[in-house]
Amino acid sequence: MNRIVISLVCAALLLSACGGGGGDSSEGFDAITVTKDSTPKVTVPEGFSTPTTETKVIEDGGGDTVKTGDTIKVNYLAVNGRTGKQFDSSFAGGQPAAFTLTDARLLPGFLKSLVDQKIGSRVLAAIAPEDGFGEARQELDLQADDTMVIVFDLVSSVPTEASGDAKKLPADVPKIISDDDGHPAGFKKTDDTLKNPTKQSLSVVTQGDGPTIEVGQTVVTQYVGQIYPDGKVFDSSWVNGAPLPLSMTEGAAIACFTEQLVGQKVGSRVVLVCPPDKAYADGSQEPTIKADDTLVFAVDLLDAS
Repeated sequence: MNRIVISLVCAALLLSACGGGGGDSSEGFDAITVTKDSTPKVTVPEGFSTPTTETKVIEDGGGDTVKTGDTIKVNYLAVNGRTGKQFDSSFAGGQPAAFTLTDARLLPGFLKSLVDQKIGSRVLAAIAPEDGFGEARQELDLQADDTMVIVFDLVSSVPTEASGDAKKLPADVPKIISDDDGHPAGFKKTDDTLKNPTKQSLSVVTQGDGPTIEVGQTVVTQYVGQIYPDGKVFDSSWVNGAPLPLSMTEGAAIACFTEQLVGQKVGSRVVLVCPPDKAYADGSQEPTIKADDTLVFAVDLLDAS
């Protein structure tokens, strides 16, 4: 995963306290040049800064207009306005990043740059310090008052939920309970539910028809997790308000996810039963989860790249 995305996802993506802005450079936003290459090259005037976030459409993609709350896939290239140096790029890795456009999840400058743009577009943004991290980010070589100059390619929208052919859950798997919007909100055990499953399992609830998930990909998911079979719900992306990207690389998520989701099709909804040895046998930061707890998840597989 790219460095700026790591910073965003880990903590700085959350709304930060605003930092002070720098003064204007002698040359303005219009002096920034962007090539039309598939991987753009960006030239920024020396010492460039802006007190207010500015955006410009370089190429109009003509797709659907992006709205607040949407999840989209984006390629980006980021340059420090002060130094003119590139400090991150998703183009290099060949995998777009997935951003959910909510003010609880993204920096203000990202929202201002991406909301109301069209899928397929290339957008140039100069993100003012007050709309950025609000503090120095040593891993990105950014000072608190640096302007970030970013080129965004809006690649595609990510579906909001699973879609496909409905399948019946096995009788020994807890029953899904839905909220008022029809999203999985937890589970209820039945008379046939296994008491103490010792093996991990995956059951398809909705069979999607997208590409097959592969090892090493990042999968955009919506999910709810609960202590098996009908204990406390300890996490829900639907409640949190944004999908979660998960890497299908060993050690990047609990083994139950990385071992079971590979080979499934994008667009599917699945139920995972995860015994302790495939979940948090060594303990979890979530105090609700004990080392010997079996967990159950409903997971929508929205995208993979």
